[in-house]
Amino acid sequence: MTPDGVAGTAALLAAGGYVADTALATTVHLALRMGRPLFLEGEPGTGKTEIAKVLAAQLPRRLVRLQCHDGMDLNAAAYEWDHARQLMAIRVAEATGSVADVETSIYDRKYLQARPLLQALEGEPAVLLIDELDRADEPFEAFLLEVLADFQLSIPELGTVRAATPPVVVITSNRTREVHDAIRRRCLYHWVDYPDAQREREILRLRAPGVSEALSGQVVGFVQRLRQGDYFKLPGVAESIDWANALAALDATELTSGAVDATLGVLLKYQDDIAKLRGEEAAKLLGDGG
Repeated sequence: MTPDGVAGTAALLAAGGYVADTALATTVHLALRMGRPLFLEGEPGTGKTEIAKVLAAQLPRRLVRLQCHDGMDLNAAAYEWDHARQLMAIRVAEATGSVADVETSIYDRKYLQARPLLQALEGEPAVLLIDELDRADEPFEAFLLEVLADFQLSIPELGTVRAATPPVVVITSNRTREVHDAIRRRCLYHWVDYPDAQREREILRLRAPGVSEALSGQVVGFVQRLRQGDYFKLPGVAESIDWANALAALDATELTSGAVDATLGVLLKYQDDIAKLRGEEAAKLLGDGG
């Protein structure tokens, strides 16, 4: 069922621990209402993948995830014939003299191994997450067009498999390369940006409930100022949540220079960034927040 209006969609996401702004809630609502795939781009750690997980949990539907990678092909993404079982069936037919029968049944559905794209079309209603599409080779995108446009998959040896209930499709990209226009045209698009301070505090309230309001506010203020700097990889919301929980696990009650320096490996993931921030730069950001 589609939530009742944009406010209903925002409430649905919030019930799953996801705080969406009005623009994102509107795009998600329209994707659900219109039955269109949702294409989310943004920096890593801004919560794109989490949207699919929350939708699957709250609608509720099965979550089927296709994690894209370099060199991925149709066999890994959609389906693959079980050649070992087919060969065994042929040998049994030869031994029993029923070769003519096996020739007509060798491409039966029972010999087909479903991968994520096919899994999402069959069975109970699903949320199909096509994660980090930009990591796949560009030619792979052509395999997706039929699924995104018609929620079906053509298998030459078997026929066309159509979804009885079209899956909710969420595609994510970190924009390491441009995704082709043919994919974009079939989707509703939204750029998932870093949250502002107010929304990030709300996120920490939901996702890091053991952290005090005072410490949470300091964490958000520090991270918001940090994102204005020139670093190789800025921390996303996931890192903010991890950092707040890590500080709470160390029984920190306030953000100090010592606490920042000791826990930078939770917030930043590259040594050059850590070295740049540690010490005077971290103290400066703390001072700016004072």
